Amino acid sequence: VTVFMFLKCFPFCCFRMLTKTPSVVAQVFLLLSIVLVITIAVIQINRQQILSPGLKYGIVLDAGSSRTTVYVYEWPAEKENDTGVVSQTFKCNVKGPGISSYESNPGALGKSFDDCLNKVKERIPVHLHKNTSVYLGATAGMRLLRLQNETAANEVLASIQNYFTAQPFEFRHAQILTGPEEGVYGWITANYLMGNFLERNFWRTWVHPYRKETMGALDLGGASTQISFVPEESLENFDSIVQVKLYGYNYNVYTHSFQCYGRDEAEKKLLALLLQKSNTSSDVDNPCYPQNYNTTLTMKYFSGSLCTRSLRPANYHPKQLVNFHGTGDPRLCQEMVSLLFNFTACRNREDCPFNGIYQPKVKKNFVAFSGFYYTINALNLSGHFSLADFNSSMWFFCSQSWTQVRRMV
Repeated sequence: VTVFMFLKCFPFCCFRMLTKTPSVVAQVFLLLSIVLVITIAVIQINRQQILSPGLKYGIVLDAGSSRTTVYVYEWPAEKENDTGVVSQTFKCNVKGPGISSYESNPGALGKSFDDCLNKVKERIPVHLHKNTSVYLGATAGMRLLRLQNETAANEVLASIQNYFTAQPFEFRHAQILTGPEEGVYGWITANYLMGNFLERNFWRTWVHPYRKETMGALDLGGASTQISFVPEESLENFDSIVQVKLYGYNYNVYTHSFQCYGRDEAEKKLLALLLQKSNTSSDVDNPCYPQNYNTTLTMKYFSGSLCTRSLRPANYHPKQLVNFHGTGDPRLCQEMVSLLFNFTACRNREDCPFNGIYQPKVKKNFVAFSGFYYTINALNLSGHFSLADFNSSMWFFCSQSWTQVRRMV
């Protein structure tokens, strides 16, 4: 306040005297400008402390097809343009498989959460437990289960609700996300972490990054894979567009989820295809497994999936055992995997990747995560690399024997 009062009277009291010495005028104004900057900064900090009554917490369970992960987030109560500035403070992998695996025994599902929930209770102040919301979002594994057995899917969700309503937190809901929801959430997460929505300026306040564009997102899960990006041109097919408003800005995001093309379900499709093309129903060569790798699977494991129904043999017996022998042949592996994609359905259209799905022209850069990350990590590639480098690394890796692979990873 003193600084502002001084600035208010300064021109009238002192200007006539200082005009005789321009250098003194410049020095005084420089000094006052510095004082003013510091004062405004202090006021901003104090204002934020007054307006923000403290941190809020939220718990999110990402229920994927292969596992469930618990995340704890926190954010200041004061929002930025109607959107919170969120940070992850804790992560815990739930023991056991994904929740869709409990279709035959949903009552046993709750106990698997105990270890992670006990750790979460220690991370969040006790007096805030009752005001901390819990959300569970299930993805493609549960989408498949709901299509195959809706009653079982509902029983799994009911078991989760019973478990969390007995916890000290505010349980909001357990829901099965749609494919577009999963894709858009992945796009938001990737761009948020890369600072494409928000950044701090000189005054330590949050602002929209100047001339910074969003990146596309590629997400490889266990049962599905998603592609999401903001297209350059206006689109004719609005069914594939999700409108998102973040920090006061609107984004029109194209997103598509390819069900049955996640890592686990794609492998099941491949195994069912190899069995279909084999001369025997008990011993099958697999060019995508390392040389000398052998595994025995029940026919139900891969042919019992909804994703492999069209490849199911006429003499399907769920308990029948099938032995798969790895031959480590990347050329043949690539040839067989390509048969899982219907490229002819696009008829040379530029707006169609495969299976007749509409997709606008991809724009600029993409970030790939989830299963893509684990694949790249296994090949000892990181950061930026060419497609040629990836192909040569993949070719070398897939040509190795099982003994060599175990040494490499």
